[in-house]
Amino acid sequence: MAEPRLRTILDTCYNGRTRRAAAFRYALIVFDVSTIVFFIATAPLPSEPWILAVDLVLGCLILADFLARLWIAPSKRRMLLRVYTLADIAVILSLVLAPLISQNFAFLRVLRTLRLLHSYHVLRDLRRESFFRHHEEVIVNAVHLAVFIFLMTAMVFVLQFGGNPDVESYVDALYLTVATLTTTGFGDIVLTGTAGRLLAVFIMVVGVALFFRLAQAIFRPQKVQYDCPECGLNRHETDAVHCKHCGQPIKIETEGEG
Repeated sequence: MAEPRLRTILDTCYNGRTRRAAAFRYALIVFDVSTIVFFIATAPLPSEPWILAVDLVLGCLILADFLARLWIAPSKRRMLLRVYTLADIAVILSLVLAPLISQNFAFLRVLRTLRLLHSYHVLRDLRRESFFRHHEEVIVNAVHLAVFIFLMTAMVFVLQFGGNPDVESYVDALYLTVATLTTTGFGDIVLTGTAGRLLAVFIMVVGVALFFRLAQAIFRPQKVQYDCPECGLNRHETDAVHCKHCGQPIKIETEGEG
């Protein structure tokens, strides 16, 4: 009886719609952000005993979260094939095996930021807030760009730290990533080697596209907020004259473009 009850409690926490369930998932996000800040702050530091101890504690907590989600998952195979699940596995291994692996490999723990991007339940909870509903496209695109910058900064740091004299800290890697993404090209810090140049090309191509999507969402959104009086659908194309869900005529205010 204890096992089914525990599974029900976990399922409610991770998938429930109550305020306590939402608070639990928000707490997980706070935990994620805190661990990411810790990973960034300690990445350039030598592996001191206190850092290894914190790594082990975080590894056990993340492992417990991972096993709980795996236990209640409707399809365990599908969950194990998801990108953020593979990232969690890499995080757990790097934390638990931290004393036995190199510093650069340990920094791959930042892949856990993929959970921020793919956290469906948190996005579902945020959609209940009026501010998020009115600015969903901008917020989502801003998150995509921020996570991309964070992950590329981690890649730059992993590939260049120790081999590139210009990249001595995470801030240097962040500065180089943003300069590359915006194609500013100051030239004071550059990516070296074949792998570095290929990474720079990837950052420019993907980063510019994400930045353009964010700018488009801010200045010329693809959809606007308008509540259909018939079915309640609240997001429509800017030039829509009928609700695509129920066919009800709608009157969206425009700037007079023809």
